[in-house]
Amino acid sequence: MNDTTVNLPVSRVERHFAESIPAITKAIHEIVEIESPSGNQESSRAVAELIESWVSDLAECVKIERIPAPGIGEHVILRAFHSNAKPVLVLGHTDTVHPIGSKQKNPTRMESDKFFGCGIFDMKANIALVIEVIRFIARHGAIPLRPITCIFSCDEESGSGTGRELIENEAKSAAFCLVFEPSAAGKVKTGRKGTALYTIRTHGIPAHAGLEPERGANAVLEIAKQIEYVSKLNDSAAGTSINVCTVRGGTATNVIPEFAECTVDVRFTSLEKAEMADKAIRSLCASDPRVTISIEGGINRPPLERNAAVIELYEYARRCAGSFGYLLEETQVGGASDGNFVAALGVPVLDGLGVTGDGAHTLEEHILISDISKRATLAALLLGGDGL
Repeated sequence: MNDTTVNLPVSRVERHFAESIPAITKAIHEIVEIESPSGNQESSRAVAELIESWVSDLAECVKIERIPAPGIGEHVILRAFHSNAKPVLVLGHTDTVHPIGSKQKNPTRMESDKFFGCGIFDMKANIALVIEVIRFIARHGAIPLRPITCIFSCDEESGSGTGRELIENEAKSAAFCLVFEPSAAGKVKTGRKGTALYTIRTHGIPAHAGLEPERGANAVLEIAKQIEYVSKLNDSAAGTSINVCTVRGGTATNVIPEFAECTVDVRFTSLEKAEMADKAIRSLCASDPRVTISIEGGINRPPLERNAAVIELYEYARRCAGSFGYLLEETQVGGASDGNFVAALGVPVLDGLGVTGDGAHTLEEHILISDISKRATLAALLLGGDGL
């Protein structure tokens, strides 16, 4: 690795982004102010329009495509610096978990080194950062070693029901993938657990709870027994977690409940472990023969496993960071991202490249302003340098 990107010394790149903090924070404020919870089509389109406006003056080297997802929003695909080389795939998402009106509780604002806002850490600030890095590369008139394909999906937080196919199609031709999801206390993510989601429903027989309870088959009692059984499938030593997250059932206080259901969240480190958990859940049997059980769901995201190719990509990024004195550590986490889909196709993935911060999915969500220029410099080296 040479200490250059787009024919500029690293010190010049670092200085550029340090000087660009006002412009970057202005863009971050602009995109965070557009509240775009998953499934809000109007807000999703507004974010897509904003991203398109940001690159409108880069038409010679940047092409943008907005892909409608009916009932959900719009995905954005940005292609920059066309060449015949395998592209770098960059992933992010425009949707957040915060409902409209949340910014009244967590206003977009700066307090000392903290930049607060709903969805700023997960992960709107990083969309603005990636665009600024592409703009920097374009303005210096150089062609990176590899073209860049960015996908900013609109349904990551709700499971990537429509975004997954787009991501997998682009990943098939990618050299490697950089995911600008939030960092973990500044650390990039070289491993993520996979996820599976299930809904277990029990169907019993209603009866009057006072006059003839014996005629009823209690669906709530049955779901409670199934919850106890499912919870025993946890295997922390193997990295498998199985948690019941919501429960509901019954109709009235004096009626033996005919219906109940619970949702189950499963996290795993390998597909083998996922298949074991899946088989166990699908094999559930009712303790009361008058109650029937139905199960919906399955494996949602495969794991992002820390393999030799991922380690090589991380080590390259660590050297890039080290070239300007920036410490870049790694970690493995339980949460999944769209990068898991790419990893399952055998493409090396480095996740958690977003600006350091905290409070994802809460009303304390924020990033650290002091980390913005460092992450931007790292991104410029990875996207515009002479790397993998």
